[in-house]
Amino acid sequence: MDVDRPNLPERELAEQRLPAANLRTLHFAAIVVGVGFALLASSAGGRGALWGKINGASSLQRRSSESSAAFSDRDLDLEGPQKQAEILLERVVSRSDTPAESDVQTEAQIEAHVDAWRGKLKWDSQLGDLTTVALNSSNKRVRASAVEVQLAAYGLTKSGSSVDALARQANSRDHAQKIWALWTLGLLGNRGVETDRVVQVLTAHLKDFGKDSDRGNEDARRWAVEGLALVGTTSTIAPLLEALHNDPSPMVRERAACNLAESGMLTHDQRLVAVPQLINYSSDPALDARTHALAFQALARITGQSLPNESAAWRSWYQTAVGSGQ
Repeated sequence: MDVDRPNLPERELAEQRLPAANLRTLHFAAIVVGVGFALLASSAGGRGALWGKINGASSLQRRSSESSAAFSDRDLDLEGPQKQAEILLERVVSRSDTPAESDVQTEAQIEAHVDAWRGKLKWDSQLGDLTTVALNSSNKRVRASAVEVQLAAYGLTKSGSSVDALARQANSRDHAQKIWALWTLGLLGNRGVETDRVVQVLTAHLKDFGKDSDRGNEDARRWAVEGLALVGTTSTIAPLLEALHNDPSPMVRERAACNLAESGMLTHDQRLVAVPQLINYSSDPALDARTHALAFQALARITGQSLPNESAAWRSWYQTAVGSGQ
């Protein structure tokens, strides 16, 4: 039996193919829409704003800090699952930039409550807003908490049977079912549920180019990229690099570059693994100018270096950095 998913309005599916406009942030920006999986909402800034930030995230963090502070742990126990999830997400979101012992305690509280929440949460705008900001946090533990809440809201158990059902749905002719399954497989893989198999399933979908004009197929590959970014293991770097180099869709290549550079769940050290190949891509004659630019942008974000968009400059820097052990 297929895993049930919340309804996604067809209009929102039709509007998915918008120009990418933020790295880590807009990777998750429209979780609030429809089912709560990330539809790329990028009307602000267009392609030039690729490396931008979610508008209003800081204001939501301030509001969250004010509202969650009013609840003691005793008050929390008196609330239902929905309010508990909101309060605890508000706490981790408001403190995500200043890791402290209290933050770790809040994340532990989410972990302790999440099984009891499973299937009892309503995916509304409040929970969606909080999850969006949490998934965009620079604190990986906060992002992991958001993944847990999202899986609980979907009512999914962290089990092989969930992976089985989602792998079947990833082959569905129903486009909404398909892309939701690809995203949700990434959530499960991130939590250590048959991670190797999840990576294999998502990678297989990346290789299904079909017809270049097949928008549904293009969207599916894009969501396979997003799912891989969620998994956050080193094994996802190679298929993301392959998508950046080989996919016929500019949108898919763009999302692969974004996810290698800043989006998703990869650590900084993991992203550094991609640097040599990105340098190669920056001058690869088989790639177009836009893909060369994406490679340079990814290199700058990963390394923090302000170098010109010249492959020779990046090669020289990398040789020096490796030699000095940087």
